[in-house]
Amino acid sequence: MNILAIDTAGRSASVALLRDDTVLYETVCNCGLTHSETLMPMVDAALKTGGIRAGDLDLYAVTAGPGSFTGLRIGMAAVKGMALAAQTPCAGVSTLEALAWCHIGEGTAVCAMDARRGQVYWAAFDLATHTRLTPDAAAPAEEAVAYAQTCKKPVIYIGDGAALCYNKDEQALPCPPALQVARAVGAGLAGHAMWHNGQCVAPALLMPNYLRLSQAERERAEREAAAEHATR
Repeated sequence: MNILAIDTAGRSASVALLRDDTVLYETVCNCGLTHSETLMPMVDAALKTGGIRAGDLDLYAVTAGPGSFTGLRIGMAAVKGMALAAQTPCAGVSTLEALAWCHIGEGTAVCAMDARRGQVYWAAFDLATHTRLTPDAAAPAEEAVAYAQTCKKPVIYIGDGAALCYNKDEQALPCPPALQVARAVGAGLAGHAMWHNGQCVAPALLMPNYLRLSQAERERAEREAAAEHATR
């Protein structure tokens, strides 16, 4: 099975080409350029280097959230556009699960992404099997730390929100900064597992999971609530 995996959920953009669970090509761009500038040249380089045409792909895997609203839309729009022509199956992978699939060992992986507004997106996984232990959530870092402190196995925090958790949990293991960025290979490996579990969908059914309202939606709700209060 040939898999093209894309991650644009965070600050970095990443593309990976896999054959089953073997990585043929992977690249990560974390140099401050926008994903709209870097993504398609990265996809083109992956396919050319791997000697694979778009028509040879059996599955597209993409991080579907949580993460940057704009970043998620860029990645998902690109995958839908490429997959629709041949109706190639798609795997919308949790960004937090993709982070977990990039690591292996014994213990619990608490994957955390900086969600701003004093919160993190987080979820916990068994590090050896990548089995999900908690649902994805948007919450203060203290919630992720409180869960981690109940774990009997060693805990490692992964993701660009890891530092927010380390600062509140001195017992956790540090993950090197270079390994805290999201990587498309994690999305590809998780997507491969989703394929075997019958969880992939047609391109048109691929949907993001933002976990919380966008800033524009929050501000609109606040304005409407203020206007309603003023009329009372």
